[in-house]
Amino acid sequence: MIDLKVLGLDIGGANTKIAFARAEAGFLEEIRTDSEYFPMWKYSNSLDTLLTRLTDKVGEGDSFEAVGVTMTAELADAYRTKQEGVSHILSQVQRAFSQEPIYVLDVTGNLKDLKHAKAKPLEFAAANWVATGWLVSQIVKDCVVVDVGSTSTSIIPIVNGLVSVAGKTDLEKLINGELVYTGSLRTNVAAIVNCVPVKGSLSRVSSELFATSGDVHLILRNITSNEFTVETADGKGKSRSDALARIARVICGDVEMLEEAELVRIAKHVYDKQVDQIAEGLIQVSEPILRKVKKSMPVIVTGIGKDFLAKKAAEKVGFKTIIDLNNLIPGNAAKVSTAVGVALMLASKIGGRTVQWKQ
Repeated sequence: MIDLKVLGLDIGGANTKIAFARAEAGFLEEIRTDSEYFPMWKYSNSLDTLLTRLTDKVGEGDSFEAVGVTMTAELADAYRTKQEGVSHILSQVQRAFSQEPIYVLDVTGNLKDLKHAKAKPLEFAAANWVATGWLVSQIVKDCVVVDVGSTSTSIIPIVNGLVSVAGKTDLEKLINGELVYTGSLRTNVAAIVNCVPVKGSLSRVSSELFATSGDVHLILRNITSNEFTVETADGKGKSRSDALARIARVICGDVEMLEEAELVRIAKHVYDKQVDQIAEGLIQVSEPILRKVKKSMPVIVTGIGKDFLAKKAAEKVGFKTIIDLNNLIPGNAAKVSTAVGVALMLASKIGGRTVQWKQ
């Protein structure tokens, strides 16, 4: 096939990502991407409408041969079980793409047809890390990928050009450190710390959802208001003053009781502890790999929190070479690496050879 066009989808619980890829003669010629905040726990029955809208945006009127899908949204509490979630998501995808062949990524790194995915849904739950790992493995043969999204962090070792994870499911990954449930925007502050420094003492925090990691990073200017793309804990604004008010509430206070400098110190403490969470996972994953390969490896950082969380965690662990995925692949592809990975895996499958990045 001379000119091959495909779509890649990563359907998350909070964000859905899409990539349109055009390959010719085994080389990627064009990539178009987008992402939209879409809380599946609220709107799961409207997923097909979202997918149609995103496709219209990135497709720009072009036709495409097939659709590749990966997902983590099956964990959303709209569903009682993961099997129910995978099945419903695939039904919504099928409604959006009734004419095109649909392939679904499983946790072993294979794209299977829709019939197979519906028959064995658990094989396809939470497989998006495979897409990111595969994407990076085509460029860097030995490394550890740290992908910090809005909700969670994936740590993916790559050895000799192969994704070399110890776990396949979310539970296995949580146990061995390859999944750290902390992210750039949506993590409850009370899931990061149980105490914060206040007025020269340590204060326990309330366990209510009063503030999230997005507030912390907005206060510290790690993100802008426009980059705070998810809902706030109180449903109110995304200004720095709004974020300060939410952080004050974490210790059952308010902005009349606490000075701004005090609230900034609290935010900095939470930030440091979040970096520690990712660093702990990175140590757990990387130490056995480094003992095995007996050589140093770079860390590849990607995702929304690549600069202020992934990079900082890698520095804390002591990695000397830290590479931004943006410097390895063009445009905004690194921001939606899961969707791009699925698209390129699909183009490689259909085309019969691995699609290469143009140098």
